[in-house]
This record gives sequence, C-alpha cells and structure tokens, in this order.
Amino acid sequence: MAGGKMKKEKVKPRGAPYQGGISFHKSKGQHILKNPLLVDTIVQKSGIKSTDIILEIGPGTGNLTEKLINAGKSVIAVELDPRMVLELQRRFQGSSYANRLKVIQGDVLKTDLPYFDICVANIPYQISSPLTFKLLNHQPAFRCAVIMFQREFAMRLVAQPGDNLYCRLSANTQLRARVSHLLKVGKNNFRPPPKVDSSVVRIEPRKPAPDTNLVREYDGLMRICFNRKNKTLGSLFRQKTVLSMMEKNYKTLQALQQVLGNTEVGTVDNLDFGGAEEDLKMETDDGDDEMELEDGGGEGSEFKDKVLSVLKEGDFEEKRSSKLTQQEFLYLLSLFNKAGIHFS
Repeated sequence: MAGGKMKKEKVKPRGAPYQGGISFHKSKGQHILKNPLLVDTIVQKSGIKSTDIILEIGPGTGNLTEKLINAGKSVIAVELDPRMVLELQRRFQGSSYANRLKVIQGDVLKTDLPYFDICVANIPYQISSPLTFKLLNHQPAFRCAVIMFQREFAMRLVAQPGDNLYCRLSANTQLRARVSHLLKVGKNNFRPPPKVDSSVVRIEPRKPAPDTNLVREYDGLMRICFNRKNKTLGSLFRQKTVLSMMEKNYKTLQALQQVLGNTEVGTVDNLDFGGAEEDLKMETDDGDDEMELEDGGGEGSEFKDKVLSVLKEGDFEEKRSSKLTQQEFLYLLSLFNKAGIHFS
C-alpha cells in the first residue's frame, strides 16, 4: 500500500491440505465433505439398517465412513488413492471400528464388487455414468444407493418427460430403477470446493429387475429416439442412416434365425447398435437445429414402409421423444418387435 510496507502474498499450496497433511487433487475428483451436519443428513436419509453391509466409494479421509460404520453392520470402502487408504487405516487402527471396516484399494470401475445391501457415496464426478450402470448391473441386487452427483447429472437422472434435461440417461436409468432427488448440496460444503453444486440422489433397483434382453432392446431404441429428442419420430425414423442401420440389423437377424432354426431373438448379440459405453454419456438438447435429417427417399422403400407403418399403428409419427413416457416407449418397442424389428 502507498506509504506503507508491501505485504508479501502468501503462496497457497496447489492442493487443499487436510489436517493430517494430505493434499486433495481436484483433477482426481477429490472433494471431501467437511460439513458434519450434512454428513449426518446423508446417513439419516439413507435409511441404513443395523444389519446392513454398506459399500462406500471414494471414502477419502473417512468423515462419512465413521458415520456409516456407526449406522450399519460393516463398511466396504473402495479407494483408488493409496494416500487415502493409508489415512483410513491410520484413522481407524486400534479402534472398535477396525474390524467392521474393509478397505479395497483400486479403481471401482475395474473392481469386482462383493455383496452389499446399500451403497452410500460421495464419488468423483467423472465416473458418474459408468458407476451408475455398474451398480445397476451388480448381482445380487442391492436395496438402494444414495450417491452424491454433480447437480446437472443428478437432475438428468430424475428428469421426467417434458423436462428440459429428460434424455436417454433418464430413460435407461428409470427403466431399471426408481430414482429420486434427496437434497441439493452447495459447493462450499466441500474441501476443496468444486466449481458446481451437487445433489444427493436415491437409486432403488426395480424388483424384479427387467429382463436383460429388454434392457438391451430398450437402449437400442433410445439411441435412435434421443438422437434428436425434439424432432418427431416420423422425422427421425426417415433418416437414411437410421433406416440403413435398422435394415442391416433386420437382415442380419433374419439370416441368423434361419441358420439357428428360429432361435429366440434375445440370444442374438451381434447386432450393431453401438457400444455399451455410449450408454453412459449424457445427451444434450438439440434445440431446433435441423442437422442432417436426410429423408431416406426411395432407398429400401419396402423396409422404410414397414418402419413407418409401425409408427402409424401406434400413432407415434408426430410424437417427440422428449415428451414420451416409459410406458409409451415400451409400447413402441413392442410394436417394432411384433413387426420383426429388434434393437439388440
């Protein structure tokens, strides 16, 4: 300052230090819950039973872990960072909690998860999609998962037909689970604070779980329907690329059925509707952009007529994916299947 001594600026460490000396890395999604009241609220809303085996993903330094051990029978904590694993072991070593905590060091997406009743986790946001579907694929099915997600991702999970964020992620997740929003969490509840707010979501797998073949078929249909969710289905299913892909798979399936003696269609797994990993990305709204909605014209007109007749039969030609309910999508899928057109 003028007329006074210049104050030296303190250089802040690149990571935000924990009291034990650990620096958290934002690039690895390490944002530790520092608000004890919020930790208590999450545990309370999880509905943990005293007999529950709890899976925690990304336990960090153990702030949530301790509360989970208190609430349930035991905790299985999966942690990638060896520094955090060491911190957890130090924190609970010699305590009454030690024999009720099992720590697995590794990447949760590459780890074979053991049995658990409930999952409670504050996860690195970059694994939100793959982790959600890994959990939904887990067998035997767990009772529920209560997970902290980036807010926009969370709102996509719970979005309903007509909502701006309603997308393929919403449709695929809600086919397999009941999803509900529990609470919004401000970024200042974390150390270091992330750039965006978060939300806690409850995911309850449906029982009985939908058939695996139905899940594949449904996702194949969703890939097309949410390609441009605000276009009419009549417009979407007239696209050259869509008709070409559908006809190719239709002919492949017919040929395989002839070779295999009319094998159950659900057992045929080599049709081409994209890799499973694409299931994991969040779609964005296309607005009113026309993009390449090329009409299929006269090419493959017989198959095109077959597809359009399905849409007409169900009165779907003028409807838009952004407004369709799960029941309507399932009805459309059943009409396609009845016509011999499959998506898995």
